[in-house]
Amino acid sequence: MRALSEIHAVVPAGIDDPVLPSGGNTYDRRVLDGLRALGWRPIEHPVPGPWPRPDAATTAHLAEVVAAVPTGSVLLVDGLIASAADAVLVPEADRVRLVVVVHLPLGVADPDLAAAEGKVLTAAAAVVTTSGWTRDVLLDAYALTPAAVHVARPGVDRAPVAPGAPDGARLICVGAVTALKGQADLLAALALVADLPWSCVLVGALTREPDVVDGLRRLAASAGLVDRAHLVGPRVGGDLERTYAAADLLVLPSHVETYGMVVSEALARGIPVLATDVGGVREAIGQAGDEQPGLLVPAGSPEALAAALRSWLTDGDRRDRLRRNAMARRDTLSSWSETAGHVSAVLERVGGR
Repeated sequence: MRALSEIHAVVPAGIDDPVLPSGGNTYDRRVLDGLRALGWRPIEHPVPGPWPRPDAATTAHLAEVVAAVPTGSVLLVDGLIASAADAVLVPEADRVRLVVVVHLPLGVADPDLAAAEGKVLTAAAAVVTTSGWTRDVLLDAYALTPAAVHVARPGVDRAPVAPGAPDGARLICVGAVTALKGQADLLAALALVADLPWSCVLVGALTREPDVVDGLRRLAASAGLVDRAHLVGPRVGGDLERTYAAADLLVLPSHVETYGMVVSEALARGIPVLATDVGGVREAIGQAGDEQPGLLVPAGSPEALAAALRSWLTDGDRRDRLRRNAMARRDTLSSWSETAGHVSAVLERVGGR
């Protein structure tokens, strides 16, 4: 029993870096901590390197880490690493019990990674995905056994309700500033509603794609938005809590999103959501009875985003209805302990516990 309660977890080296927060890192940390609370003993192996495009030294280091894992152990590997490590993980799949956590199907977005990702996921004893959408994508893309592909959606912590302002003018966007997160679409949309009162705080790392950040700053300046749209960098802990507490609407303009943990974070505070209808975002928004606690628009359309913003900012009845729906959805959100429980059940089956 002692050996089966021990698992080895390969995670990105920046899993706990407060300067570079990400949904994947948060998920890994909360699941590993949740597994400890359930009686597992995760041994963490943070692996540095330019994942998912490792160089030879990075791959060699991973090979050393995996080779040191005792035979028969459960090996839980973050998909950012696993999807590019077929040369290391596939030969080891008969020796260890490989479980891969897929946050984003990398091979679907980047055909260069598809072959490696497919080999690793096919060799794995189990695959854990963070949304039903991701599971469906993987089953469509690769010859995986459906019974081996599981869903463990992200949880969320209960939080105080954000009071909200009557005019709903305080907007926030939370996510690393990158092309795929769609902040350029948001700024273009805000320029189209510049005649209305609003302010927008864009929270997220500014170091991932510096060219995108520079372009956003130029766009804000040319549209006359520099005093209303603020790129504030990453915020964590109390700073992020205060940002949510002062918000009326979360705007998520992503082009790709496997779930959208910030959606749950907003709804946990009773904050409605305006988001693009991509990936697993619809799952994250969920339902409040027969209604949604948010608005969904097509990705890549500043015009559609602007129309939804105008509706939110000018229609008090709609704001009230969406706020009521957000409060109702708040009561049905899953906890991180439930997420860890789903992952634990997968590990028990794989490990024979």
